[in-house]
Amino acid sequence: MENTSHRRPAADTRAAIAAERRELAAVLDGLPPEDWEAPTLCGGWRVREVAAHMTMGFRYSLSTTVWELLRARGDLHRMTDRCARKDAAAHSTRELAAFLGDNADHPWKPPVGGIEAALGHDVVHGLDITVALGLGRRVPEDRVRILLEGVNARTLKFFGADLRGIELRATDLDWTFGTGIPLSGAAQDLLLLAYGRRLPPGRLHGEPRDRFVATPG
Repeated sequence: MENTSHRRPAADTRAAIAAERRELAAVLDGLPPEDWEAPTLCGGWRVREVAAHMTMGFRYSLSTTVWELLRARGDLHRMTDRCARKDAAAHSTRELAAFLGDNADHPWKPPVGGIEAALGHDVVHGLDITVALGLGRRVPEDRVRILLEGVNARTLKFFGADLRGIELRATDLDWTFGTGIPLSGAAQDLLLLAYGRRLPPGRLHGEPRDRFVATPG
């Protein structure tokens, strides 16, 4: 079974994006220095690399982005990894936090997926940080719902999420996805699964939960 999403007013989604960026900027600005060096759910990136990546779209012109992509021989993942590491080293943590908050209303969006994908980019990368650090931040329900409504087979394929034979069941709102063995958890944690993430232990419930536990380090 797949969810069918209905179109929300673009202004509502833009407002959600702006609020998410401002809130995450405040979280980042309040982190102690050691947390910026901690690993995240985004494989191989510390908090500082994730923050750098989240703000790349605000800081890079189209021509710079194309040049970086050419340098990476057309490999988008190689390009984003290189740029995140370079920018994380070039900017202070205060600057990285400010880039996010100062660009709360920036119209950037990914090349595919539209404005909802921009919200997903901010929410999921924010969770990459806050879940890994154990901060307990809960993304407001309206933002999570916008993203859950868009989860479908294409989402799973794009992010490499293998949920075959599993039914996701949110424990904090009325949402399910898929068919098969039940796997339950908070809606924002299930969203992370749909975006190809693995989670710290203890956040999921059901027989398949161990398949989705992050490896420490």
